[in-house]
Amino acid sequence: MKIKVGDNVKVITGSNKGKEGKVLKIFRSENRILVDGVNVVKKHVKPNRKNETGGILEVEAPIHISNVKVLEKKKETKKETKKEVKEAKEVKEVKAKKASKKKEESK
Repeated sequence: MKIKVGDNVKVITGSNKGKEGKVLKIFRSENRILVDGVNVVKKHVKPNRKNETGGILEVEAPIHISNVKVLEKKKETKKETKKEVKEAKEVKEVKAKKASKKKEESK
């Protein structure tokens, strides 16, 4: 799976189409993911020691992985990496020129 915890995803199908959120948890055996603020369902809870009043809680439910797509990261980071690659190429070219000059001088 290409989706990892912490990725920003967008829902492409279903009742939550168009919503965006961050991946909170992945259920690999079920091919489902839990996305923050997407597929919110109401869960009826009985009173217990943890929740003495009980009531109706709103909880995110997992959705199938095929219903989401990963959003690209910021374009600024891509531009920075391109600059670094160009600088690295220039450094290699300079080193190659220096090495060839030394060979010519020794002849």
